[in-house]
Amino acid sequence: MDIVLYISVGVIAASGLFALCRQLQMLQQSSYYPSRYWGWLKGAIRVRTNLALMGFLLFIGSAWPSTTYNRCVIFVLAALSLIRIKLCFSDRRKSIKKLVFTDRIKRTFVAAAVFLAALITVGILLGESSLDQNSIVNAGFLQYILFTICAFFSFIAPATCLVAWAITYPIEQMGARWYVNDAKKILKNMPDLKVIGVTGSYGKTSTKFILGRILNEKFNVVVTPESFNTPMGVVRTVRDKIQPQTQIFIAEMGAKNKGDIKEICEIADPTIGIITSVGPQHLDTFGNIETITSTKFELADWCQNKNGKVFLNADNEIIKARSANYNSVLYGTTETCDCRAENIVYGPSGLSFNIISGNSEFKVSTKLLGVHNALNITAAAAVALDLGVSCDDIAFAVSQLKPVNHRLEMKSYLGGSTLIDDAYNANPEGCLEAVRILGSFGDMKKIIVTPGLVELGEKEYECNRRLGEEAAIYADIIILVGPKRAVPIAEGVKSRGFNEENLHIVQSFAEARKLFTPMCDNNTVIIFENDLPDNYAG
Repeated sequence: MDIVLYISVGVIAASGLFALCRQLQMLQQSSYYPSRYWGWLKGAIRVRTNLALMGFLLFIGSAWPSTTYNRCVIFVLAALSLIRIKLCFSDRRKSIKKLVFTDRIKRTFVAAAVFLAALITVGILLGESSLDQNSIVNAGFLQYILFTICAFFSFIAPATCLVAWAITYPIEQMGARWYVNDAKKILKNMPDLKVIGVTGSYGKTSTKFILGRILNEKFNVVVTPESFNTPMGVVRTVRDKIQPQTQIFIAEMGAKNKGDIKEICEIADPTIGIITSVGPQHLDTFGNIETITSTKFELADWCQNKNGKVFLNADNEIIKARSANYNSVLYGTTETCDCRAENIVYGPSGLSFNIISGNSEFKVSTKLLGVHNALNITAAAAVALDLGVSCDDIAFAVSQLKPVNHRLEMKSYLGGSTLIDDAYNANPEGCLEAVRILGSFGDMKKIIVTPGLVELGEKEYECNRRLGEEAAIYADIIILVGPKRAVPIAEGVKSRGFNEENLHIVQSFAEARKLFTPMCDNNTVIIFENDLPDNYAG
C-alpha cells in the first residue's frame, strides 16, 4: 500500500476543492453562464495559475513509476497544497462580493467533490488489486492515469468548475422547469391579479420600488425584491410571496440577451408595462443599441398582444420614436407627454416638482436625490393614476419614499462626513447625474471613489472618459479603483486641467479607504460611484 502517494493525492484534491470556491464565486457572478465566466477567466491568468500548472506538470513526472525520489516530490506538492488552501481563505476575505452558498452552489461543489473522490477511490482500488502486473496495461499504469486526471482537475480549478457545472446542468434545468411551471400555475389560478412589468436599461429598480410604495396606498402589492430581475428571480418571488389576497404583482425584468424579456413575460404574463429607458447597457452581450431596443420592447409587444397598456419614457428619443406603434401612455418632462413633471427643483435635501396628467395637477416632494428620480416618480404616478390612486395618496407616498439601498443613499460616515452610496449605479447617464449631485453640496470638500463603468462594449472607453471629465468639474479629490479600468477616466480628468495631486489610482477599495479616511470630516461629502464585483476587478 502506497500510503504517501494516497495521502498526497488526497491533500492535493482537497486544495483543489478550496481553490474551486474562487471559481464558483466568479461563475456565480457571471450568472452561471460559462461564456461570461470564460470572459473573466481569459483576463485572469495570473502567476498563481501558472504555478498550479507547474505543479501539475511536476505531478505527471513524479506519480509513476514508484520511486523514493518521486514520492518526495509528490509529498512536497502536497505540502505546498496546504499553503494553497490558506491562500484560498485569504482570497475570500479580500473579495468584494463574496461567494453565496446557495443550493445551486452547494450542488455544484458536491458534484466536484464526488468527481475527484471517485477518481481517487478507483485509483486506490486499482493500486491494491491483483491485476496482472506484467500486462501491457497494468493496474499501476491505470492508477497513474486516474491520479494524473485527478491532479489535473485539482491543480487547474477552472476545469473542475466547468466539469461540475456540466454535471449539474441537466439537474438545474429540470428543477428550473418545475419551478417555472409551478409559478405559472400560481399566476394562472389568480385571474384578477394585475401584473406590471418594469424594464429599461436603467431606472427600472428605482421605478419598481417607487411604484410599489405608491400602489400600496390602495392595493395589496407584491414587488420582486432587491434586483431580482431574471426568470428565476421572478419565479422565486411568485412562489414565495404571492398570496390569494395579492392584487398587484410588479416584476422587474432585466436582460443581457435578445429574448430575455420575452422569457420573463411568458412566466409573469403582464398586461401593463413600463419602459424606463434605452441606452448603452450590456453592449458586450447585446452588440448594438438596436438589439437593446427591440429586447426592451418585447415587454411592449407582449402587453399589446394582451390588449394591455405600456407606459413609455418620452424623454428618451429612442423610446419616443417607437411609441406610436403601441397603446401607450407617454411620461416625461415635455408638454407632449400624457403625464409630465414640471418645475423640478433639486438639491442636497431632495427634490420637488409638479405632476400634470390631464386635468390633474399636484405637487410632490421627496428626499430622493437626483433629477432622474423625477422621471422615475412620474412613471410610477402615471401608472398609479391609471389604476385609480388619488393625487393626494400619490403625493403622500412620494413624501415617504426612501432611497433604494446603494442607489444615491445618503448616510452619516467617517469623521462626521456625509456619504452618498451609489454603489449599485452602473449606467452612464446615472453616473453623470450622481457626480452632478455631488457638485450641489456647495463649499463642502467633495470626494469621489469609483472603478468606472463596464459592460458597455465599444462605448466603454468613451463613457468612462466622459465620467472622468464630469468628475473633474465637480469633485475636489478623485480616487479611481483598478489601474487598468482607470485609464480612460484618468484621461478625462486630466483633459479638464484637474490638479493631478488630487487624482489617485489604487488597486482596491480597501486601499482607497485607507487613503480617504484621514480626509473625512464634517465638511466632507464622499460618493461611492459603482462598485464592481470581483469578475470585473482590475
